[in-house]
Amino acid sequence: MSATELTALLLFCTAMSFSPGPNTTLSTALAANFGLRRALRFCLAVPTGWTLLMLVTGLGLGALITGVPLLRWAVKLGGVAYMLWLAWQLARAGSLAQADPARLQVGFWQGVGLQFLNIKAWMLALTLSAGWVVSAAGAPAPNPGERLLLVCLVMVLFAFSSNFAYALIGSLLRAWLAQGRRLLWFNRVLAAVLVATALWMLTV
Repeated sequence: MSATELTALLLFCTAMSFSPGPNTTLSTALAANFGLRRALRFCLAVPTGWTLLMLVTGLGLGALITGVPLLRWAVKLGGVAYMLWLAWQLARAGSLAQADPARLQVGFWQGVGLQFLNIKAWMLALTLSAGWVVSAAGAPAPNPGERLLLVCLVMVLFAFSSNFAYALIGSLLRAWLAQGRRLLWFNRVLAAVLVATALWMLTV
């Protein structure tokens, strides 16, 4: 992969990884409610799920999901329903004492599975596959296997870094949010972000 292609890949991954979305929102919420250690499992789950998603996309499953309307809508509606459920659970937690992990159950495997329910993630994986794995400067790439490995490594780094950064912010706010009704409104704002993301997914 040329230096120009690598630079474009790094810029693209930075923009996509650090912009707010369902993963970063959940990382922030989990750390604010349960602490950084509790959120770390989800921060590790995101790059794991992303790597698996990128690999199956490279094998052609991504094109099948996005190319067959019934499968595409199944992924969309499944992801939307799950995010709306998470938003409802999050909006109900008004204090650290009420923030029972069982109510906002987003562990490691739930975090991995969430990547496969995000139609935006499928489209992003397809973009990376088409733009950096199977082609180079508009021509077929001579080494797609090596390129897929490099893209996966870059995405692992960015997916973990972005979610850990958001989780760190959430954990730093934890003591301040414990006072009065601050956590309730913080959770409701994050729940609204999840709802907005879920509704946006319906338009993708």
